[in-house]
Amino acid sequence: MKKTLKIVVLAKQVPDTRNVGKDAMKADGTVNRAALPAIFNPEDLNALEQALVLKDMFPGSTVEILTMGPGRAAEIIREGMYRGADGGVLLSDRKFAGSDTLATSYALSRAILNMKPDIIVAGRQAIDGDTAQVGPQVAEKLGWPQITYAEEIVGTEGDELVIKRRLEHGVETVACPLPLVMTVNGSAPECRPRHAKLVMKCKYAKTASEMQEAQEDYTDLRSERPYLNINEWSVADIDADDQQLGLTGSPTKVKKIDNVVFAAKEAKRLTADDRDIDSLMQELIASHTLG
Repeated sequence: MKKTLKIVVLAKQVPDTRNVGKDAMKADGTVNRAALPAIFNPEDLNALEQALVLKDMFPGSTVEILTMGPGRAAEIIREGMYRGADGGVLLSDRKFAGSDTLATSYALSRAILNMKPDIIVAGRQAIDGDTAQVGPQVAEKLGWPQITYAEEIVGTEGDELVIKRRLEHGVETVACPLPLVMTVNGSAPECRPRHAKLVMKCKYAKTASEMQEAQEDYTDLRSERPYLNINEWSVADIDADDQQLGLTGSPTKVKKIDNVVFAAKEAKRLTADDRDIDSLMQELIASHTLG
C-alpha cells in the first residue's frame, strides 16, 4: 500500500426533493434546478467522511472533490474544503446539460483520467435520481474494480484496502487492491462538521467564473494561496466526445415528475379484541393493502 494516497470524491449538488413544486420540470423533460433549493447530496457527504478517514490513515494524502454542474455547484467544493478536503474540480459546460447517468459517468471518467487518483469514493446514489448507477458506471469505464454499499474502511492488509459492506441481510468484509472505486451507503458514519478555521481559510476559494461574475480582484491573494483556486474544466479540458455528452449522449428521458403529498386520514383506535383485529384485516384486504 502506498504511504500517501490521492483520493477523489464524486459529489453532486442536488435539488432538495423535499421542496418539489410545479416548476420542477422544464419543457424538455429535464429538471429545472434553478427553481429548487440546492444541497450537498446526503450520501456524498458519507463518502466524503470515508475519504477523510483515509486521509487521516495515510498522512500526507489529498482529497479532492469532483462535481459536474452549473457554476453554483462550486459551493459543494467549498463545503468539502470546510470539512477537510484540499480542493476540487468543477466540470461546467453547456454541453453537459441534460446528462443522464451514462453521459455523466462518461464525463466524470474523462476528468478522472486527468486527475489520476488512487481511489475514487462516491455516495451510493443521489436523491434526485435514486439510480445508484454513476459510481459503478465510472468504474466500468475506467476498468477499475469496485466495492459498492461500503459502510466502513476497516484497515489494510498488505497492498489491499479492507472495507465493510452493508447488505440487505447482513454485512460483508472484503479486500481490494488499488486503484478502486468505492460507493458509500447512507448507513456509514455522518460527515464531520465544518471546522471554523477551515471556513476562514477557504471562504474565498472560487472558480475563475465566480471571480469574473463577482468582479472581485483577489489576484494577489490567490497567487499567495493556490488552494483558493477551484479548477473549472470544460469539455475541451477533458478531451471528451461531444456525442457522448448532454442530451445527445443520454438515452434516458424523464417525461414527468409528480409531487406526491401524503395526507393524514382519520385515525382509528383498536383493541386486542379478536373482532377489532378481524375488522382491520378485512379493511386492509378490501383496500388491497394486503392480498
